[in-house]
Amino acid sequence: MWTYLFLWMAVALYVVLVASTVTVVLLENRQPAKTIAWTIVLIMLPVLGLVIFYFFGQNIRKDRYISRKQYSLLTRRMLAGVQQVPLGACPEKYRPLVQLFDHTNRSVLTAGKRIVGYTTGADWVMALLREFAAARETIHLETYIIEDDAVGRLVRDALADKAREGVTVRLIYDDVGCWHVRNRFFAPLIEAGARVEPFLPVRFPSLTHKVNYRNHRKICVVDSRVAFIGGMNLARRYVSRREKIWRDVHVRVEGGAVADLQRLFLSDWLFVTGENCYKQAADAAVFRSQPAAASEEMSPAQSLAESFVYPALLLQIVPSNPVSCYPEIMYGLTWIIQHARQYLYIQTPYFMPTEPILQALQTAAMSGVDVRLMVPLKPDAFWLRYINDSYFCAVLQAGVRVFTYKAGFLHSKCAVADNDWCTVGSSNMDFRSFENNFEANAFIYGEEAARVMRAVFMEDLKHCDEIYLSEWRQRPYCRRLLESYTRILSPLL
Repeated sequence: MWTYLFLWMAVALYVVLVASTVTVVLLENRQPAKTIAWTIVLIMLPVLGLVIFYFFGQNIRKDRYISRKQYSLLTRRMLAGVQQVPLGACPEKYRPLVQLFDHTNRSVLTAGKRIVGYTTGADWVMALLREFAAARETIHLETYIIEDDAVGRLVRDALADKAREGVTVRLIYDDVGCWHVRNRFFAPLIEAGARVEPFLPVRFPSLTHKVNYRNHRKICVVDSRVAFIGGMNLARRYVSRREKIWRDVHVRVEGGAVADLQRLFLSDWLFVTGENCYKQAADAAVFRSQPAAASEEMSPAQSLAESFVYPALLLQIVPSNPVSCYPEIMYGLTWIIQHARQYLYIQTPYFMPTEPILQALQTAAMSGVDVRLMVPLKPDAFWLRYINDSYFCAVLQAGVRVFTYKAGFLHSKCAVADNDWCTVGSSNMDFRSFENNFEANAFIYGEEAARVMRAVFMEDLKHCDEIYLSEWRQRPYCRRLLESYTRILSPLL
């Protein structure tokens, strides 16, 4: 009798707990898609649903920690050090987008003296190491992942060598992205005098407050002279020379954008350490304009798919974070998709678009724009493949052409349209990148840059298979069912 009574009391308590949690989700006024997804998870996954929500669904970290530190205000305090291009000097066709980014988070328009792009990890890591060797004052590196492998140790040791030479070295790594990397990996770097800081470190018992909002940015600034931004992490899989490689894009910039990336790093440093480097006399050089290093020479053997170069251009460094009033990168992409007139080519490893992005893609394709989407044939997690696939019918029916990259894992986060603009950065086309992560993209304006990026896309197209709507509709029923179930979770991933 007591066993049955205890069981019924436990069931009643569980029902009350689930009902109260669902009520909390409803009262937070999240996006309807997220509200519905969390409600289904809480109801359809007994006990497990509550555990998932406890660790990944609460907004405590966002509301109580990030907002309390006023993260969204930090980058604005350092604008004085950035050489901005007046709006009047910008071609009229670019002004609406430039003003959009300026109004949403004070992203300023800058001039890039020279931009070099890398589509293989080996080329990028070698370029990074060359800049480390030339560093004289500061190296600021921010990455989502730095693995304890051959590449990670190579970069770590290069940074340690510069720290011993007296160069100020600061490293920010994401604690979840490097969850399995032991502290002893960073010990040689710290012993050499470098500063190493994890971003929102995750430690029990406060895991639930920290795990959901991650720093996904990949930027590096050397001597306020040259900077890097893109999608590549520091891991051996990015430089593999095997037939199946990771395909990604990273760019090296010179000019005014370097100072903008510098202020972004220093804002993150202030956030994680409370240390305002901009006010320190010893770091007065962090915003000082410095001449660029000698131009890199491209070997004739390098193909377009390995590296690309274009000279002075206008660009904006657009960061986003969970406490911003607006999802800046998503707004910018939506505007560009809506205003494309000739073509729009997108590369993304994870295609879980928000409703505004999905509707903009459908509208563009149905209005006659040549819209092409390139995704990996096999994402790096099996369930992500089914979520990606669940959106294909919606875009194929509207006329979007979908291609799957089969020469390796496509990790590029790039887009190009109308020979007018292109973007490279860390933001995936999914809910998490748009709303939960700390991201950074470079939006580059100019015909030459767009043409080069388009050529890179067309080169990658040689290694793709196209998906056709008539064939896609013939896939097995069990697979379609699995896609539909996993798609419910897309707003949460």
